[in-house]
Amino acid sequence: MSFLHTRRDFIKKGSVTTLGLAAGARILHSCSLAGSSHKPVVSIVKIRDGNVDRAVEEAIDLLGGMEEVARNKYRIMLKPNLVAETSHDTTKPGVIGALARLMKRHGREVWIGEGSCAAGGFNVRDYTVYRTRKEELLNGMQQHIFNRLGYTDLANELHIPLINLHSGKMTDAEVPGGLLFDRITLHSSLHEIDMLCSVPMMKTHVLATVTLGMKNLIGLYPGTVYYSARSWLHDHAWAHGSRGVAFEVLDMVRANRLGLTVIDGSIAMEGNGPSSGSLVKMDLIIAGTNPLATDMVGAGVMGFEPMEVPAFRLAVETGMTPAGLQEVEVRGEALSSVRRQFIRPEVIPWSSIGNSWANEEI
Repeated sequence: MSFLHTRRDFIKKGSVTTLGLAAGARILHSCSLAGSSHKPVVSIVKIRDGNVDRAVEEAIDLLGGMEEVARNKYRIMLKPNLVAETSHDTTKPGVIGALARLMKRHGREVWIGEGSCAAGGFNVRDYTVYRTRKEELLNGMQQHIFNRLGYTDLANELHIPLINLHSGKMTDAEVPGGLLFDRITLHSSLHEIDMLCSVPMMKTHVLATVTLGMKNLIGLYPGTVYYSARSWLHDHAWAHGSRGVAFEVLDMVRANRLGLTVIDGSIAMEGNGPSSGSLVKMDLIIAGTNPLATDMVGAGVMGFEPMEVPAFRLAVETGMTPAGLQEVEVRGEALSSVRRQFIRPEVIPWSSIGNSWANEEI
């Protein structure tokens, strides 16, 4: 397919045209490659009396405050995890709203962007999930999900734009050290921002073991290019050696300006996430500027060791830091005081479900 930019294609062509982001600065900032002399800081804050705004602000303050976190970064996109149209398995708008208000108070321009997976009446019909690249279908699906989950009302209230990352103007981004792609096609808004902020719901995942800040970036693959649902993407990655969706996750981390992760741990999911697990009230906000460190702490709170998660293990093997929780400074609540042993997902290799899930196109 002509829209692929694989490593094999790159080798054949011998060169690549890079548009938009400055690759060297991006990978050093986003991925924290080995060589940094300081421990990354991750904050853990309890939500008390239902005050999400206060917990979010405290979590950012423990990182040095918004002015430090967003130094020289004036346009920020918040990326929630809105996998589908149901509120039980998606980032709560209260957390996104708290971040948006805090950022706006500090003079930042804030956008909310998402490219959801599936919704009934669009690419889910008669309990069957289909893959599609049809712009009209994806546009309707994304607006429906924004409406159903309260994000349209939130954006109107705060006067900030909602961006459908599935369609519109696209630009290629280079993937430094790419595992699956040398370039990824992205919505042009991701080239216009100064910082991406991933805001996932804390969940387990039958393919990835956990889904937190880095895994949340799967929603940046535009459906008009890579399909949604993203079964084609996982088919392609599995065929090239990706396990636990690690290649497709880490490539997207490296292609973007991911400068802040804020994990919505108000209500979490254990068991067979990302959608069929059981809900757990955790009342936590976890934040950090190093994506791997923040996800490791989030997984640790869920009772997982970092190397249990394929994307974390591969990240360390390919030079990202930290190598483990011993290299992270945790502020706020002690990890041991909030840790809960989540029910493990029944981890399934993609090869076992790839031929039966979203393999038909509409």
